[in-house]
Amino acid sequence: FTNFKQISGKENGDEKEKSGNKATPTPTQSFAFIINEEEKCKDRTPFLVLLISTTANELQHRNAIRKSWGSEAAVPGADIVRLFMLGSDTEGANRDVLLRESEQYHDIIQQDFLDSYKNLTLKTLMGMSWVASYCSGTRFAMKTDSDVFVNTMYLIEKLLRPLPPPTQNYFTGHLMTGHSPIRHKASKWYISEEEFPDNRYHPFCSGTGYVFSGDLAAKIVDASLMIKYIHLEDVYVGFCLNAKGVQIAPPPHSLFNIHKIPFSPCAYNELITSHHIEPHEHIIYWETLQEKKHTC
Repeated sequence: FTNFKQISGKENGDEKEKSGNKATPTPTQSFAFIINEEEKCKDRTPFLVLLISTTANELQHRNAIRKSWGSEAAVPGADIVRLFMLGSDTEGANRDVLLRESEQYHDIIQQDFLDSYKNLTLKTLMGMSWVASYCSGTRFAMKTDSDVFVNTMYLIEKLLRPLPPPTQNYFTGHLMTGHSPIRHKASKWYISEEEFPDNRYHPFCSGTGYVFSGDLAAKIVDASLMIKYIHLEDVYVGFCLNAKGVQIAPPPHSLFNIHKIPFSPCAYNELITSHHIEPHEHIIYWETLQEKKHTC
């Protein structure tokens, strides 16, 4: 699994000419790891790999997640691998700081694409490629963001452990069906007709948090070699799943939340994700949950 080798320079060149946007990378463009953790799964087969999308300046978020739900010891008896995913920063000043952080925690992967909103799909594909190349034996993986609280205990104990092994072609999260491309240029989610001419997206799960069986990482990477790039990473992963004939499993009731759920131990004891979380909230919510959940 080299990182998205060119299928053929000519085809890609033509594709870029046609799209008229030379700045948009094709999904098959090759990016190199600047920071990698090739040995992370050596001599172990994790139950869950956490792939957390972040940017260089979000150190407080990362530290809060390390101390809370993203601790590799968060769930007794479950082998968890935590990885933060970054692109490269225009600010060279952050580079040494990030390298030191990486040396301290060994939980950062970074490739040499520009870390921007337009390149979020590349960040997710980097995570998928990492799992496929260095941790293909993991039973499950989850992609989420640094401003999302994840109840890893509920995720593992209630949703994943009961699934019969071997789990394959499993993908779930906050299901989005029947969504249409947004054609207003001012929108964050704008997609031109050139980028995507159809008027309906395939089903996908919100990028705030989706969970999948380990085998799907390689399948998604493989599909990405043929599917034209769009920057909406969750929609793009939905395209890849559709290309591989994978049906998304609808999640039981509202476990995956794309908005912020007001905190209470009993509410958070029965969910998997809550969005728009500040660094200190990761820690407070997790600690309070551990202390109070038995009272629910």
